[in-house]
This record gives sequence, C-alpha cells and structure tokens, in this order.
Amino acid sequence: MEDSYRRYRHDVGRAILLGLEILIAADIIRTVATFPELRSTVTLALIVLVRTFLSLALELEIEGRWPWQRAADSQATSTR
Repeated sequence: MEDSYRRYRHDVGRAILLGLEILIAADIIRTVATFPELRSTVTLALIVLVRTFLSLALELEIEGRWPWQRAADSQATSTR
C-alpha cells in the first residue's frame, strides 16, 4: 500500500514538472515570436523564475533531495 502511494505521488509530481517545463517553453516561444519589448521580457523572466522555483521545490518534495545531489549520490554508490 505504501509503495503504491509513493509511486502514484512520484508519477503525479513528474507530470506536474513536465507541465511546468512545457509552460515555460510556451512562454519563451510566445515572447520571442511576438515583438519583444522590455516589459514582456521582464515579465517572462519573472514567470520563468517563479516556475523554476516551483520546479525545484517539487523536485525536492518528490525525491527528498536536490536535483544536483542525485549525481553525487550515484557516483558515491558506484565507487563502492
């Protein structure tokens, strides 16, 4: 039961992360495709900043560690 709940939570979190990444890409494309003004560029930067923070917080919640710690953990276990 615990394992299935954890797997479900992981899958939902990954789907939300994918959605956030798609929304960031769509905002970048929309800003580049239209006439880029300073105001729209600043708005895009703020949106990307907030969504990146949300992605990192969600990644921490799902995995229990920061994304850059994953590489260090896998290197430590492979050398043992």
